[in-house]
Formats: sequence, C-alpha cells, structure tokens
Amino acid sequence: MGGGVRMGVAEAAALDDATLVARSRDGDMRAYEQLVRRYQGPMYRLALRIVGSTGDAEDAVQDVFLTAWRRLGQLNDDGAFLGWLYRTTTNQCLNVLRKRKPHADTELDEHESPAPRTRPDRAVEVNAQLDALQAALRDLTPEQRACWVLREVHGRSYDEIAEAIGTTQQSVRGRLARARAQLAEVMAPWR
Repeated sequence: MGGGVRMGVAEAAALDDATLVARSRDGDMRAYEQLVRRYQGPMYRLALRIVGSTGDAEDAVQDVFLTAWRRLGQLNDDGAFLGWLYRTTTNQCLNVLRKRKPHADTELDEHESPAPRTRPDRAVEVNAQLDALQAALRDLTPEQRACWVLREVHGRSYDEIAEAIGTTQQSVRGRLARARAQLAEVMAPWR
C-alpha cells in the first residue's frame, strides 16, 4: 500500500483515541472503524443495561456511532471522545425509554447467564437473581437507572455521569442513593 494517508488495521489499533479522532475528522474511515471496534462493545453493554432490550440497544448504539461520525467536527477535545460517547449513548437510551410504554418487557443479556458447567440448582438461583435485578432496574426512573448503570457497571465518576446525563454531581449522588436504596430493598431476599 505504501506510505499514503490510509493506514492499516494494525496501525490503527495501536493509536490512541485522540489520534484516531483527529484522523477520522480528516475523513480516514479506517481510523473511525477502529474507534467503533474499540467502543462498540462497551456502549452496547451500557445501552442494553439501560434500555433492557437487545433490539433497542443495537439500534441505539448504531444511532450513536452514526451521530458521532456526523458530529466529530463539533468535538473540541479529541481526547474527550470516550466521555462524549458515554454521554451520547446515555442520552440516546434515555430518549428510547421516554418514548417507550411504561414497564415494557426487557431481555437479559445472554452473557450474564451462568456458565453451562454450573450446577443446575445454582444456575436456577443465579437466573432468578438476575430476573429480580432486571425487574428492579425496570422500576427505577430512567435517570436513576442510567446513573446506576454508569456508576456500578461502567465505573464512571460522578462528574462523568453528571455530564452524560446533563445534570449536577449533587443530583447524580441523590439519584444513585435512591436507586441503591430501592435496589437493596428489592434484592434483600437474595443476600
């Protein structure tokens, strides 16, 4: 291929986010494809836990990456891409939840099922716990659910969550406290 503007897959995989974003903004599709490969899984898992449906999660993530591609020029700090992606994904999921009928059925993430080698009685118990957690998450407000998933599952900071949801750190702390209390109450029988 030579030393042209296009880069190989291995080269793209070795680059940091800021470099990939800068190259993507300049029209390098391989750089953007690498960003998608790098973050599609985490964004899908985030979306799945917030919206609770594989179809809605897939649609949300696809929309997020299309929107991100179109709006790369609006990103002021190339190094802030991941935070921007979390914020965009969270907002997209909250929009999906707001449009949805109350208490729509959700699906479990197939990766959360117990391993096939697990004892059958333990597998039943784990599945029941996961069902109870999914039901408890559905009972949270969309904002509480987003806060809880971003903090407890994705390990985001209070500042990052506040930015992702468009609120204050104090509001995030309050929503998390209410979500944790509600989940603790519902999950108490499983302790």
